[in-house]
Amino acid sequence: MPNSPLLYYITDRSSLPGDERTRRRHLLDKIAEAASAHLDYIQLREKDLPVRDLESLAREAMRIIQERRTENPDLTTALLINSRADVSIATNAAGVHLPARDLMPAEVRQIWKTSCGAGALAREISPRTPVISISCHSPEHVTQAATNGADLAIFAPIFEKKNAPGALPQGLESLRQACRANIPVIALGGITLQNAESCLQAGAAGIAAIRLFQENNIATVVHALSGN
Repeated sequence: MPNSPLLYYITDRSSLPGDERTRRRHLLDKIAEAASAHLDYIQLREKDLPVRDLESLAREAMRIIQERRTENPDLTTALLINSRADVSIATNAAGVHLPARDLMPAEVRQIWKTSCGAGALAREISPRTPVISISCHSPEHVTQAATNGADLAIFAPIFEKKNAPGALPQGLESLRQACRANIPVIALGGITLQNAESCLQAGAAGIAAIRLFQENNIATVVHALSGN
């Protein structure tokens, strides 16, 4: 089991209380909390938002993360934007999460290179290549993600989810097979503090979740998962 598993928070403001303005404020508070708690990745997954609103939210999230880094240079939380390479580039986020059957990692890197690689100013703003995670729903998908050059495979669902009882869980044996691929595999789907360790023992490099992070004190969750 990894000593320090990768921790990957997936946002969902629709599950937060209040009107849209209140949910947005709550979500930004959770992003600040996640960055302060040293989570490795935050995936901004607000798929219902128009692009303009998503970009605005991503800019606010990046501002918060950068403020936390100024206060503590050891913080390394990376913001990934679900599906939208253009928004990620525009907001100087760390990268993109690709749903299954979306763009290929090579296509994203080419978009990144084309958009960020011309001129000294562009290189100063974005001197890096994107971090790319990709959704996988079978061990074969994970192997393909590794072959295609993704950085992280988000393998799901491991367990049955309360809000999607009809989704067939992959289970720990399938996760174990997926973890044989040459790519870090992050377990997602029905993850709790009670079953997270079994995912790590099966070979997962880390844990991804919405509710586990969003409905709990994140520092407490990090402490429990890291064993520190």
